[in-house]
Amino acid sequence: MSLETLLQRSVWAQGLTPAQRERVVAEIQVRPVENGGYVCRKGDPTHAWFGVIEGLVKIATASASGKSVTFTGVPAGAWFGEGSVLKREIRKYDVMALRDSVVAHMPIATFDWLLDTSIPFNRFLTLQLNERLGQFIAAVEHERLLDTDARVARSLSSMFNPNLYPSDDNTVQISQEELSYLAGVSRQRVNLALKVLEQAGLVKVDYGVLTILDLEGLREFGM
Repeated sequence: MSLETLLQRSVWAQGLTPAQRERVVAEIQVRPVENGGYVCRKGDPTHAWFGVIEGLVKIATASASGKSVTFTGVPAGAWFGEGSVLKREIRKYDVMALRDSVVAHMPIATFDWLLDTSIPFNRFLTLQLNERLGQFIAAVEHERLLDTDARVARSLSSMFNPNLYPSDDNTVQISQEELSYLAGVSRQRVNLALKVLEQAGLVKVDYGVLTILDLEGLREFGM
């Protein structure tokens, strides 16, 4: 994927005027991030809004004792970090590449200019923030109420939210170790859960790739 393709897939960009789009393209910086590298670190000043052009990144944090938690994974085609930009706060989480990735950095000045000049951009942000809130409320619910197999199912289905992660692809390139970070369980337990989900006809498991056969089934598994 290129920056142009990312913008074509972004609802907010489809509503821009030609002049607005030209400025956005000119001011966005595209940067590669190696597997294990950081897009930004907890405590960094907020300087940009991010879009994933290629790869997969995770949003996570760690305590002083070293205990870590992964909030979500962000696949190609998605934008994230708007909350910190709007609040002008330091980053409260780390963003790390789970594989070699390419990330678009929209400067705060460009972000603010779109807020002032684009109604479609404002509508998009309202929906984005609402979807993000729903995602994290659901994550707390799933952690407290669901068994491990269902938590893995929800972690997978959350990566196919059509508003947060727009894509027509029903596959995700993710390893069992990467999925274990997102689900908050061990890699060995993810392996067992995927076998259960595959036997239920919900996913097809290949090396490094998962194909979603029944997205609604994943979303409802274990209910």
